[in-house]
Amino acid sequence: MFTGLVQTIGTVRSIENRGEDLRLEIETELDLNNVSIGASIACSGVCLTVTTKAKNSFWTDVSSETLRKTMIKNWAVGTKVNIEPSLHLGDEIGGHFVFGHVDGVAQIMSIKDEGKSHVVHIQVPEELSQYIAPKGSVSLDGISLTVNEVENDIFSVNIIPHTWEKTTLGLKNTGDVLNIEIDMLARYVARMLNREAA
Repeated sequence: MFTGLVQTIGTVRSIENRGEDLRLEIETELDLNNVSIGASIACSGVCLTVTTKAKNSFWTDVSSETLRKTMIKNWAVGTKVNIEPSLHLGDEIGGHFVFGHVDGVAQIMSIKDEGKSHVVHIQVPEELSQYIAPKGSVSLDGISLTVNEVENDIFSVNIIPHTWEKTTLGLKNTGDVLNIEIDMLARYVARMLNREAA
């Protein structure tokens, strides 16, 4: 489990094809002394398991199912990724609960400056639009964000300067795609409402 509060930006150092799966090496400034083999790390919102580690990098295996659901299939050597280790008992919860189970990919439709912040409009797959609500939570590339406005399958988020500079969002352009994880609470509320309506 994660909070969507990115700790650092990592870099894909190597990619090894293993049939339909991949093995990735990710370079990071994260203190890996505190990360055990078998631990989970969110990489741009995708929960991945550390299988091997060195001083400044770790390796992880990515299944074909994860490749189908996420943007990892488009990663190349040099790709920048948001890094967050999993929560430990007693850790502060500053974002919202993020599970690293990506629901799909969303596309940036526009980026507009608003003062020192940026307003980003995002289009989601139609089947996920029912879970997006104004003032609700959403995770984009592992970043916990609050939804501003929603119109059909497009919603907006406001990115403050700190988030813009300390995550990969500051590297994105219109047309780029992001991993999206909808809020777990929204998923269960929608499920309950659908049951009552049936």
